[in-house]
Amino acid sequence: MVRPTHSIGLVISLIHIASLLSSARVALAALSVCLILAHPAASQVPAVPDAPSQEEGSPAALPTEAATPAPAADPPASLPPAESAANAAPLSPDDPVVLAAQRVEKVIERLATLRRQADAAALDDRGLAEFKIQSDALAREVLDISLELRPRLNDVQARLTELGDPPGEGQPAENATVTQERNRLTATRSEINALTGRAEDVSIEAKALSDRISDIRRDLFTSQLFAHTDIDGAILKDALDSFATDAERVRRSVSSWLQFAVRFKATQLAIAVLLSLALALAILVGEYRLFGRLHRRDRTIDDPSYISRLSVAFWSTILPSLALSFFLSSTYFLLRTFNVLRSDISPLIAAVFALIGLVFFVTAVSRAVLAPRAPNWRLVPVSNRGARDLCIAIFLMVLVNGIDYVLAVISEIYSSPVVLTVVKSLFSSIVVALLLVLASFLRPVLADSGNPAEQGRAWPKTIALTLRGVGIFLLLAAAIGYVGLARFLATQIVVTGAVVATIYIGILSGKAISAPNRFGETRVGQFIGNKLRLSSIGLDQAGIVAGLFIYVFALATGVPLILMSWGFQPGDIRLWVYQLFTEISVGTIRISIFGILGGILLFAVGLILTRWFQKWLDGNVMARSQVDGGVRNSVRTGIGYLGTGIAGIVGISAAGIDLSSLALVAGALSLGIGFGLQNIVSNFVSGLILLVERPFKVGDYVITGANEGIVQRISVRATEIETFRRQTIIVPNSELINAPLGNWTHRNRVQRSEIPVSVAYESDPEEVIALLLDVVSKEEEILKNPEPHVEFLRFGASSLDFELRFHLADFTKGLEVRNRVRVEIVRRCRANGIVMPFPQRDVTLHVRDLEMLMQPRSSSSPSPKSSAERGDLQGGPDDDKLLP
Repeated sequence: MVRPTHSIGLVISLIHIASLLSSARVALAALSVCLILAHPAASQVPAVPDAPSQEEGSPAALPTEAATPAPAADPPASLPPAESAANAAPLSPDDPVVLAAQRVEKVIERLATLRRQADAAALDDRGLAEFKIQSDALAREVLDISLELRPRLNDVQARLTELGDPPGEGQPAENATVTQERNRLTATRSEINALTGRAEDVSIEAKALSDRISDIRRDLFTSQLFAHTDIDGAILKDALDSFATDAERVRRSVSSWLQFAVRFKATQLAIAVLLSLALALAILVGEYRLFGRLHRRDRTIDDPSYISRLSVAFWSTILPSLALSFFLSSTYFLLRTFNVLRSDISPLIAAVFALIGLVFFVTAVSRAVLAPRAPNWRLVPVSNRGARDLCIAIFLMVLVNGIDYVLAVISEIYSSPVVLTVVKSLFSSIVVALLLVLASFLRPVLADSGNPAEQGRAWPKTIALTLRGVGIFLLLAAAIGYVGLARFLATQIVVTGAVVATIYIGILSGKAISAPNRFGETRVGQFIGNKLRLSSIGLDQAGIVAGLFIYVFALATGVPLILMSWGFQPGDIRLWVYQLFTEISVGTIRISIFGILGGILLFAVGLILTRWFQKWLDGNVMARSQVDGGVRNSVRTGIGYLGTGIAGIVGISAAGIDLSSLALVAGALSLGIGFGLQNIVSNFVSGLILLVERPFKVGDYVITGANEGIVQRISVRATEIETFRRQTIIVPNSELINAPLGNWTHRNRVQRSEIPVSVAYESDPEEVIALLLDVVSKEEEILKNPEPHVEFLRFGASSLDFELRFHLADFTKGLEVRNRVRVEIVRRCRANGIVMPFPQRDVTLHVRDLEMLMQPRSSSSPSPKSSAERGDLQGGPDDDKLLP
């Protein structure tokens, strides 16, 4: 062991050397080495208690003393990476890396607690479902922590790249500040990498726990479903004794709760009951006022349409069931809120409410489909008696299953023996099986005459054998001891069958309503058409939307009920819905429907704001500033393109799509531009050039090739030109850029017009010129500057030709002005005796042998025309005769 006096001297020596080197960090390192030498128990080599201490000149002490000053002689830039990271300043408590590490530690603790809870609740399916949701949430949370650290890691890496590598051997030492910054960044990067790796490990553990919980639940469901129990007299006797005990417990609990509620919670109970009744009354009134026409049958209609029957059947099942469910749920909530329910009564009340809701729903489905009191609204061809018998059988089956559920809840509350649960499940399965067998012998099918009041016919063999087979299977499964399987199947026959029937009716209703021109036949369609004043086409499109809504509503309502009836917990459904809308994985790409919908919503909001800003800028700012219409159109179009682009970028980013990942798409588009999209890109760029350069604008009168007219719209790809014949011509923008284009209104709307005038040779040219100038001088639409001008063009073949030239301020009035000027010229020329000649030609006829042509022909040889006119069929030979 190093002696204390030697250690103190060594400390003083090293501090003196460190002060000479003017390095605080080296002094600190030397002090640390000395403290280690002074206290060997803290060193890596343990001290032996009874071993003799080594002398100062011993071989073990010499290497330490000789090696100690060596690091102090090196500059800070030459420290190894590990030692540099160790010497880096610690991160502040508010640093994101430190906070992320604390969050990871909390996740690890919660995961350990969750693992213990899952092991303790291996037989509680509902608890396991909640634990699975929590484990998946922990996995997502820890992955989010890792993703949140990625920008910080990128910044650190970018900063280290800017600093570069430390100087090597033989190179000049760098600034100490740079070295400290590099050490700090290196330490931060190491911590982030270690924390990211740990977060990924924790995420894997959470996912493994979630998978293990799923396996436990699957094994639990299988074991409960296929559990075998020996049925004998002892079990029945024990079950009867347990049933009597539980019945007495229930009676005592209910009576004590009623006394407690009346004595100590009378006000709260009265308020809860009154609020529940008021809520029930509000639901009934609202249902009648809003949806009364949807689910009430009109008895005055003898033969309602199939779509009306489907609609009434669907809504008469869904709307009252939803109303009752809302009432029962709110009543239970009010009782819990006012602390009226005790912990032992609350599950019992919830089970009774569930029984009421289940019986009402299944009964509503059967009455909607079978309609025992309204045969004209019946969906299936059964007789009146058959409809009544089937409704009774369905009601008994659902009542038995509901009572079995309530008894199961009671057994869970009071921890009843297993034999009681087995016997009650056995009893309910046998009752349902017997009802199925009895239903197979009914004669519910409509008679051949079609009269529902007559005795019906038996089931088809397929249906009858199916009902009997299912009933016998339930009886056999219950008899041989598979009571859980029999009870499960009996419950699914009733509950799942009712839900599937409702979904099927809803799908048929949606299909019928979305059929062409069928929505207008319904009451809702007629009401919407009258209120919104829709045309037949609009009403038909509204029918498509209504049909899709019914599809979604039926599936969104029915599928969760089926899943819950098959053993899935509400937590499972919530998790699936959450993953469906937030975490759809396609390969390495994760798609979020909520994100996509949010992106679409933001894009729509951006478009609406862009359109509003366009209208505001055009109608308020530029219109009041009297900006030219073409400029206004260019500015409005440019703002529209800019706003649409910004809205698109914001929407894509909000949808969770990385814009950097679109680089491959941009490359593919570049390749497509080089081949098939040249014309499209050329037209697009040409459209931008037209908007910026403005060789013409909206409202200009242009001539391009064989087309001329007024520009109506300049879009990205093409320009719309409307001719004076009201024909719209779509001209690609590239043609307007690359081909010659004439624009009558490019700078202004001034136009020169010409009117040719021809007069006789006897007219005085100066008089004609003066007359023409006098005519145009009296027209207000003709400009005085440039002044009108008459040009003596030529000496024509039969006239003196002049041309009157003048300028108009607005070319659109040229037709009207020119017409008035022409009329005035004609009138003035006639008044002044100026003749406007027309072309004259001398025609010379050369006739030979006129006298011979004037002589009549001989009568001995009549012309065929004369014979034909006289109707003489015997006058000449008939060359067409085939027989002599």
